[in-house]
Amino acid sequence: MVWCHIARAHSVAAVMHLAQRLMIMRGDVHVLLTAPADVAPPRHLPPGIVWVTAPQERRDTTALFMAHFDPEICLWSTGDLRPFLIDAAFAQECPVALIDAREDALGSRGLLRWAHPLQALLRGMHFCFASDDAASARLERLGVATSRKEVLGPLRESGAAMTANERVLDALSETIGVRPVWLAAMVQPQETATVLCAHRQANRFSQRLLLILVPEQPDMADGMAERADQVGLRIARWSAGEFPDDRTDVLLADTLGEMGLWYRLAAVSFMGSSLVAGVGGCDPFEPAALGSAILYGPNCGRHLEAYSKLVDAGAARMVRDTDSLTAALKYLSGPDRAANMALAAWDLVSRGAAVVDRIVDLAQDMLDDVQARERS
Repeated sequence: MVWCHIARAHSVAAVMHLAQRLMIMRGDVHVLLTAPADVAPPRHLPPGIVWVTAPQERRDTTALFMAHFDPEICLWSTGDLRPFLIDAAFAQECPVALIDAREDALGSRGLLRWAHPLQALLRGMHFCFASDDAASARLERLGVATSRKEVLGPLRESGAAMTANERVLDALSETIGVRPVWLAAMVQPQETATVLCAHRQANRFSQRLLLILVPEQPDMADGMAERADQVGLRIARWSAGEFPDDRTDVLLADTLGEMGLWYRLAAVSFMGSSLVAGVGGCDPFEPAALGSAILYGPNCGRHLEAYSKLVDAGAARMVRDTDSLTAALKYLSGPDRAANMALAAWDLVSRGAAVVDRIVDLAQDMLDDVQARERS
């Protein structure tokens, strides 16, 4: 059992990626995620990951928490240290590593009111990864030895490239040929009209443009097919075994588990569930890892930091309605524009992956040490 504590909401997606990467690299690992009560869990938790609200800062509740879950190691993100909880880990000989330490999170009012000095908590840490030089300097002033800290850079989502059936990919690529392709992924029913209308308008300047339309859930596909038919768009339904031909306007990809296939085929991906409020958007690092330029709507709160990083890198662009989506598709139809955005996205993902890999290496070393100690 690896315990990861998420101190702040903006770290949820990044720590989730870290947890999944660790589970892939070490098959016998289960992950316990804890967070304050005001940090919402993700919509979907993969098998092997458990989400629990962190216990109250009291000696009895933190001791019961540790006795119940009995984690082998802890990866504590950002900072915002909780002395009773961390002391309970130390008391149970559970090594704690501070990852993604940020200067503004190293020394809260709660810690200043407590008698236990911050330095004592940090001295007990197995290792500390600082997000930048300022955080590293703060750790040094608090007594963390140079040999037990490293400036690693910020922990961010780094989505591993999703797999695809190569035989099916080759067959689809041959069928589509040189036609330009864009993807609307995880689309909600309320977004269908916007996507289909933008596709019709985009066809005026990018003839033979093919839209791959992925509903957020397969049971939404019938309504989307009906809407496409109403506006005169010819569809092929993937769940029915239909391949697009030269006359197909929309490939309705109404199955689960094949996003790696669709991202590989599309030069541009519009990330749905982001034009309507209350859903929170979807993970932009999935298309980024597979060489796609990214468009998204304003309601992407669950992944806001990830989209902000991609925008800053020139890899993503926000749209709000049919007109702005059409304009973005027109802009990205220009020579090399989508390719340049996709390259910027891939570069950002690659840098994030290096940070995750370094933390995973440390976690594996910590687990090896604990298991060696238990055998001796």
